[in-house]
Amino acid sequence: MDCPLGLGDLGYGLVQDLYSVLGVSKGASEQEVKKAYRRLASELHPDKNPGATTEQRFKEVTGAYEVLGDKDKRALYDEFGEVSLRAGFDADAARAARNFGGFGGGHPGQGGVNFDVGDLFGGDGDGGFGDMLGDLFRRTRGPGAGQPRAQRGHDTISNVTVSFAHAVKGTTLKLSPRGGGEVMTVRIPAGADDGSRVRVRGKGGLGAHGAPPGDMLLVIAVEPHPHFTRDGDDLHLDLPITLSEAYSGGQVVVPTPHGEVKLTVPERVQSGQKMRLRGKGVARKGKPVGDLYVRFMVEYPSSADEAVAAAIETLDGYQQDPRRDLDF
Repeated sequence: MDCPLGLGDLGYGLVQDLYSVLGVSKGASEQEVKKAYRRLASELHPDKNPGATTEQRFKEVTGAYEVLGDKDKRALYDEFGEVSLRAGFDADAARAARNFGGFGGGHPGQGGVNFDVGDLFGGDGDGGFGDMLGDLFRRTRGPGAGQPRAQRGHDTISNVTVSFAHAVKGTTLKLSPRGGGEVMTVRIPAGADDGSRVRVRGKGGLGAHGAPPGDMLLVIAVEPHPHFTRDGDDLHLDLPITLSEAYSGGQVVVPTPHGEVKLTVPERVQSGQKMRLRGKGVARKGKPVGDLYVRFMVEYPSSADEAVAAAIETLDGYQQDPRRDLDF
């Protein structure tokens, strides 16, 4: 499956507060952050809502979740604000600077940074605060601390859409970087869901001074299926059956992610009744396999033939009032 993919980095150093981007409070739980991201990603996905404004908003939401959905990155962001998102940020150096009274943690507008962030990585030779920090770091870190430091490349975020079946069963994608370049083969594991992320090692931003590149994070969006829906690792299917199958029972063939199975329809089954097929749902590595819930949906003939109408009228004579127990 060939899927042209823009591999542009969203970038960090965001002006907006990341919690505001997702519409959650600073004290929001991991589950609340994830829920907010999934809702916004679904609403703003470029495939559903094309347009430059929507695409930019989608990128902002995805970039915010990349930070707030990661426990370590979120902790640094809470401590230092958006400066912590810059490539090569050194938390130890920042804490040392703060101890000298030059750095304030928190979000933009709540203290933030009150000196040139470049001072964290050495001064400009003017004998000021940066030089003082440089001397401190050289003393505490030993010889060579003043040399250019190797910095691993930053991680980039890209988005990819897969079919429902490919998300459930897993698939291999060939991704073509926007603007040309090497085509990458990426494995999407079985059980991927909306908002799932796949890490592609070494395909992010370039490293500095010989350091390795960062990784690329693929954020997955799953297309809806015309017949199946998903609830965690369980699948649900509305199965059409005929009047004869509903009344007399019989065997019907049902498709599943694990191949077709024969299902015995009980006699006198009614629309809406369900049957569970154990182990025929989503199979994820290291997790119990989900189930498939089949809901029988009786279909009557749609023909306007008089013989059909007469047959149904005859059947109606054997039918009790289906609303006899209906009450409020």
